[in-house]
Amino acid sequence: MQAKPEPLIKLRGVRKHFHKKASFLEKMLGRMKDQTVHAVDDVNLDIYPKETLSLVGESGCGKSTLGRAILRLHDITEGQILYRNQDISKLDAQGLIAFRQKAQIIFQNPYASLNPRKTVREIIQVALRSRGITNFFEQEKEIARLLERVGLSRRHMDQYPHQFSGGQRQRIGIARAIAMNPEFIVADEPVSALDVSVQAQIINLLEELKQDLGLTYLFVSHDLSVVHYVSDRVAVMYLGEIVELADTKSLFNRPLHPYTQSLLSSIPIIDEQGKERTRERIILRGSVPTPINPPSGCRFHTRCFMKIGEICERQKPAWTETNGHGVACHLYQPGRNEIQT
Repeated sequence: MQAKPEPLIKLRGVRKHFHKKASFLEKMLGRMKDQTVHAVDDVNLDIYPKETLSLVGESGCGKSTLGRAILRLHDITEGQILYRNQDISKLDAQGLIAFRQKAQIIFQNPYASLNPRKTVREIIQVALRSRGITNFFEQEKEIARLLERVGLSRRHMDQYPHQFSGGQRQRIGIARAIAMNPEFIVADEPVSALDVSVQAQIINLLEELKQDLGLTYLFVSHDLSVVHYVSDRVAVMYLGEIVELADTKSLFNRPLHPYTQSLLSSIPIIDEQGKERTRERIILRGSVPTPINPPSGCRFHTRCFMKIGEICERQKPAWTETNGHGVACHLYQPGRNEIQT
C-alpha cells in the first residue's frame, strides 16, 4: 500500500468566531446583548497535494468562512493552519505576500469580485507585478497567454467586466488566480452563480488546469452532483463542524452520518448501466440551529432521525475513522458499531 504524501495544508483545532456587538439603543431596550457567532468550531483537516477536497453542507454552515480562513482573509480565533508545516497565522506582511503567491481564491460571484473600473489588462497586471513581471511587453505576452488558457482571447484585454457574460467574468477570475502561479486554490462555489449551460464549461476548465498545472483545490459547494464529479475526497460540514470525511466513492455509496444521508437522499443514483434510481428521501424536521447558540452535545441532535438517546444531547461525539472514512457520530463509537468500508 502506497503511503500518503505529506499534507500541503493542515488544520488543527481551527475555530473562527465573529463577535456581534449590540447597538446602544438595543442594549438600552434590552432587546439584544453582545453575541458570538460560532462560524467554525474545532476543525481538523488535511489537504493533500494535487487533490480536490470538496467541502459541502447547507448555507450558513461555515464552508466559505473556513476557506477564507485558510487564506487568512479571516484571522482565526483559535487553532493552527499550517502550509507546508509553516503556521500562516504567524506570518508577517512579507511572509503573507509570499504565501498568497502560492494560495489563491476564485470567488463565488463573478459580478462582484472584479473591479468594474478596471480593464481585464489592469486586473491581471496586479498579479503579474506581484510576481515581479514589470516589463510592459512581458506583461502583454503573459496576459494574452492567460486569457487564451481560460478560453478568452487577447482582444478582451481592454474591455471592462460589465461587457462580459457571467461565465466570461468567472474565466477572468480564474485567469487572475492562476496568474500568480499558485499551487493551492480555494474555489468558493465557483459555478453557483452561473447558468447551468455554463457551469459544465467552467468545471471542465478547472479540471484541465488542475491536471496541467498540478493544482490543489479546496472546492466549496452545496451542489452534490458537481461535488461528485470533481472531488477526490469530500468533507461534510454542519453548523461549523466536520461531521464526515471520506473519498468520494465511499461517501456517496455508503454515507454514515445521518446528516450526510439526508443530503445525499435528495439526488438520484446512477447505476453502472446509466439508469437512474431514486433514493428513499429523508426529510429533516426543523431548521438549522443558530450558530450564536449552537446545541450542546452533537450539534445535529435537534434534527437527527437516528438519535440513540441522551448521550447525543449531552456529549460531543468523538471522531472515529476506519480505512480513511471518518465520522463524528455516537452510532459509530468503538464498542457500538464498527465502521466497515
